[in-house]
Amino acid sequence: MSGVDHLHELLGLPAVDFQHATGEVPAQTADAAAWRISVDPYDDESEMTWEEAFQVFLTAVDPAGVRALIIGQWGESYEKTSSYPIDLVIGAADRLTSLEAVFVGDMVLEQNEISWIEQSDVTALLTAFPGLLELGVRGGSELVFPPSKHERLRSLTIETGGLPVGVIRGILDSELPALERLDLWLGVSAYGGDSDVADLAPLLSGSRFPRLTHLGLRNSELQNEIASAVAGAPVVAQLRVLDLSNGTLGDEGGAALLDGQPLTHLERLDLHHHFMTEQMERRIAQALEPHGVRVDVSEREEPWGNRGVEGRYTAVSE
Repeated sequence: MSGVDHLHELLGLPAVDFQHATGEVPAQTADAAAWRISVDPYDDESEMTWEEAFQVFLTAVDPAGVRALIIGQWGESYEKTSSYPIDLVIGAADRLTSLEAVFVGDMVLEQNEISWIEQSDVTALLTAFPGLLELGVRGGSELVFPPSKHERLRSLTIETGGLPVGVIRGILDSELPALERLDLWLGVSAYGGDSDVADLAPLLSGSRFPRLTHLGLRNSELQNEIASAVAGAPVVAQLRVLDLSNGTLGDEGGAALLDGQPLTHLERLDLHHHFMTEQMERRIAQALEPHGVRVDVSEREEPWGNRGVEGRYTAVSE
């Protein structure tokens, strides 16, 4: 799962690892950090479970002041689903009264392959925390997102090596009137990414989330098809940021973006990790940068084994 790093911030707050083994009161106040609680079943000398570490956290930090919580490794996270830490967090909802952001599954390659992270029904967090502004998830295995209603959620991020179509449909059938940022890592079919471009139609129509200004449809083996669909999609007119990075985008997709509706109103177009030629990179930059659009066409990749289109790959899969 190269291309995936630990979160550096959440809700604009710096990510801080809670040192549960010591039980010491942190120097930061509860509301000054995005607290990461992580338990390694093999290297953690304290031999605590995630539940025990979480209880130490609730004692050492004023839970009523906590605004952002990062759920890292919860032990053997390739065997035990995220319902384990999620249920514990929900159980403390009456104490975590200021919680505005949660990220579930902040793990890197050394801890767990992204496709091995066992997720669950993450919408339970939306039900338990009506004040939640940001929700993030890493890992698509066993991930469930039934249609939900939440009045305040502004940002939803789902990072996977393969995003199940049922999750996409659940998100697009949800009532999220405040949603401003949606970032979906669609992934590859070999790791559960079984959607196609047609499944994105309700989103691309612009009718689902009226406040959406940041759209990421990333890390897809269908990146050219997505770019072609986006090029004529009504939703683009309301966006400030369009992110089609980390996928298999080639000159076909780049040309579709140039030939489609104007993108000069964007603040940023992110296409990094791609398979476009230098000439296409230059055409896109020359078409948009004079209008103030920040264009990222970095990380031009080469297909594996000189196999052409078939050798293209996403930044994150397993």
